[in-house]
Amino acid sequence: MAFGKFMKGLAAAVLAATLGTAAVAEYPEKPITMIIPLGAGGSHDLNARVIASVLPSYLGQPVIVQLMPGSAGQIGTSAAAQAPADGYTILFTQNFIDELQQHVAELPYDPNGDFVAIARTNFAAPSIIVKSDSSFNTIGDLVAHSKANPGSLKFGHSGNWGAFMVPGALVFNAAGTMPTMVPHKGGGPAMQALLAGDVDVSMAFNSVIDSQAGAVKALVSVSPDTQIEGVPTTAEAGLDGVDTVGIMHRVVLVRRDTPPEIVDKLRAAFAAMKEDKSYQKLLAKLGENNVYMDGAEYEAVRVSQGEAYQALVKTLTGG
Repeated sequence: MAFGKFMKGLAAAVLAATLGTAAVAEYPEKPITMIIPLGAGGSHDLNARVIASVLPSYLGQPVIVQLMPGSAGQIGTSAAAQAPADGYTILFTQNFIDELQQHVAELPYDPNGDFVAIARTNFAAPSIIVKSDSSFNTIGDLVAHSKANPGSLKFGHSGNWGAFMVPGALVFNAAGTMPTMVPHKGGGPAMQALLAGDVDVSMAFNSVIDSQAGAVKALVSVSPDTQIEGVPTTAEAGLDGVDTVGIMHRVVLVRRDTPPEIVDKLRAAFAAMKEDKSYQKLLAKLGENNVYMDGAEYEAVRVSQGEAYQALVKTLTGG
């Protein structure tokens, strides 16, 4: 009797394992949701639309973009951390949300313990921008006004400790002044605030600047290399030490306990996509690069970023 129960239990276990293996082998069998923890109209949104149009060719299923902005990226990130670890929810985020937030807020997840990288799709260097009809024509004009009128300059950014607040704060700190920081739920809303005149200055990436059809102008790029013709880099403008920390990495993550076979399939699909001619043309049309990094390689970068951001937070807060 006992032997019979043992055999039935063994058979059930073998069947479950077999079905689980089959499920992984057939992945994906349904659409994949790509959560973006940022608002509409920003560079992540634009890049995601490109990814969603090409990646299905390598996965065999549609990719559905879901914008979940708020709480400096933590609403969308927390949702991804709580989703089933089955590969049907992926997170398209960036390094400031991924590795910096842990040093300024209590998070309901462990960035490195709960997430693993699928790919770093590309990177972007932001530029400080104003409306095209603004009287500020150089970063020097902006800094001089801020120093002469402390607190009057309103800087609209994409969220606290995010991809615009950090480099923006570094730029103004290096210049010896600090504007009033006004957070928004992503780069898109920050741009709309600038265009509406609710803030005086903001930041944006090349793809978003190009999409504004001349409505904004860039004053300085937070990059070691020229990003926009005729626009100086921070080093050229005499603002040292900010051109590497301010770089944003666009990153795809999944839950770390996702089956390794599914992680491998996703990594292979993204690696194949970067070689796709249509994908390359669409990125180029946005003004974005295709400097790709495999998830396994980027994992080491994540750890070093976390350490660097911990030191950065102490510098900016005086802690």
